[in-house]
Amino acid sequence: MATCLNILKEETNQSGIQVYSSERKSGNAFLQFNSLLDIYNGETLLENIQIDNINEVEGGFLVSGRGDLFSVRSVWKHVQDGCGYIEVDLHVCYNKEVSGDYGFQFNADLAGSGKPTWMIPGAFYKENRFEHNARKYPRYDYRDGNHDEMVSDHWSFRSDRAALPAVFAWNDEMCGALCVEEMSPLGLTGVGFRGNESSTSIWVNFPYKEEPVTFVGEPIPEPKDISLYTFKPDETVHLHLKIYTASPDLHSYNPFVREMYKLHQQENPLNPWMGLEEASELTAHGLYRWHYMPEHSILSETAAFDREFNNNVKGMGDRPHMHVGWVSGVPYAYALLTYGRKKGIQQYADAAIDVINNVASALAPSGTFWASWVLGKGWGTGWNPKNTWLQARTISEATLFLVRALNYEKQAGFTHPDWEKAVLSNLNFAVAHQRADGNFGSYYHCETGEVEEWDGAGGILWIASLIEGSHFFQNEQYQLAAEKAGHYYERFVLDEYIYGAPEDVHLTPTSEDAYNAVVAYVLLYETNKNEEWLNLARHAADWLMTFRWTYNLAFPEHTFLLQYDFRSRGADQASPSNQHLHNYGLFCVPEMLRLWKYTDDSYYLDRTRDHIACFLQFIARKDGDFNAYKGMVTERFYNTNCFQPKGMMLTLSHSWCVGLVLYASQEALAFNSSLQLS
Repeated sequence: MATCLNILKEETNQSGIQVYSSERKSGNAFLQFNSLLDIYNGETLLENIQIDNINEVEGGFLVSGRGDLFSVRSVWKHVQDGCGYIEVDLHVCYNKEVSGDYGFQFNADLAGSGKPTWMIPGAFYKENRFEHNARKYPRYDYRDGNHDEMVSDHWSFRSDRAALPAVFAWNDEMCGALCVEEMSPLGLTGVGFRGNESSTSIWVNFPYKEEPVTFVGEPIPEPKDISLYTFKPDETVHLHLKIYTASPDLHSYNPFVREMYKLHQQENPLNPWMGLEEASELTAHGLYRWHYMPEHSILSETAAFDREFNNNVKGMGDRPHMHVGWVSGVPYAYALLTYGRKKGIQQYADAAIDVINNVASALAPSGTFWASWVLGKGWGTGWNPKNTWLQARTISEATLFLVRALNYEKQAGFTHPDWEKAVLSNLNFAVAHQRADGNFGSYYHCETGEVEEWDGAGGILWIASLIEGSHFFQNEQYQLAAEKAGHYYERFVLDEYIYGAPEDVHLTPTSEDAYNAVVAYVLLYETNKNEEWLNLARHAADWLMTFRWTYNLAFPEHTFLLQYDFRSRGADQASPSNQHLHNYGLFCVPEMLRLWKYTDDSYYLDRTRDHIACFLQFIARKDGDFNAYKGMVTERFYNTNCFQPKGMMLTLSHSWCVGLVLYASQEALAFNSSLQLS
């Protein structure tokens, strides 16, 4: 068992507890617990409950301490199932005869050499943001920093920001983690960490606090938020948490995330509203009815739920813009095309072909697709840090799905020479601009094609485009370029920090980076069955699951998501900078299901099923369903106090959200009996 427990008895009679990993690099690395709880009122630390007594009990220890305000009796027990961890049950009694408002912090110090690194699943990864990142959101700096700029050596967050409410810390010698449930008898919990020259520590808060500032999705933060609980005389509360330790390998989070998922899977049921066939029918209707604009030959990026409002704002609730990939464009036209062909609905197929014809007809001077089309402006570069930049992911995703459309149409007996010409232009561009080490670059000048940003993994999806292009065009050069890139981009996967996929969150780690890596390495594995590619696909899939909710959120009373009983298990956090739940993981459903088959690892099946089931909720079944129109699907479900209050939902239908349900539902039908969604 990796997680081990050691009891210390100091000469001063002060007791302590060490929890360490059998896989640590030295005997000087462990999680140290010198006390049981810190008690605070606002920003003032009132008392620290020291450990007074430690006694052995079956399977662990009874640890107790008494302060002026509170007494604590706790049981620490080994759980030997799976990866192994320590379960801590705290019985906390309030000693005073008058009510009072207090908060608790359960602390652990991580001993060992080296500067720390962090992960709060879905919410915080390593330093979380580079200094030169164009987008502002919480950043860790060992030297501390300007808190108003959201730079600090310590952070505390609400647990509902996390896909799994846990905080992991690594140094050069081991990993240590604390895990808690989203809710406790004191309300919403929290997790946090601190790392500087003085110490490295992690903690759990009952109830939550957010320090040094509160991130609400904007570049200017709100003040810190410290919540308290009102205790009544002699009140006793029972609190629970888990302690995990492992090796300093950055992937050592994976056994514990899997173990916690297994527990949450039993306690947090799914609630799909429909099956795959109905979802396909509804979203095909929605994509065609609400997003296809034949007058512009586009799939509009948004369509307003409230059609009367849309009329009052001159139609601008329906955003007459289209990206060629990512948030609109070819991937979703492909989904509509395949559905239309299969079901014999010619108007759907014709609409999809119209959109793809439009995209294929407009190449930038660089030789790639333009990123987006905007009413009144025409073709342009999208939402990048510079208005002359085109982003590799947007372009490569459009190329990938246009190759798929070509292949599908060829099998159906149709040819599209203009599509082929456009795809070849993009694939040849990627090969021509690939660096000797395999890097495709992340941002290109729209006119010259020069690579203007090499950093990040924004180009990783060229791998998939080139592999499928090599099969369609019988071009071995594309395959060789993809393999070279596979070796280059593996560094991001192994570093547990894949970043750079979305245009609008410059060089930020996102769930979308994980999806792209899974697709790339599954396709690489399928070319030659090289186990190296399969291992990288697994690695990327494990990292993806740190963004995926293991539990069902407790939404506040009267909120929309509570009233509709929305189950969040299976939803993905978009990114640490875009904290809301989204369905973009449907993009890699076929590759995830094939990964399950190749590895015989049911974890990938279960968690892919969760994601599909989650987003078989909130597909409008009829006009008026959740105030939307038939076939509409929103982009955002708000899980915490970021952008909007927890429990709200964005009242816009997005073409990519509709299109991905349509795409994944069709792809998943071949695995329907294994998914067991009904």
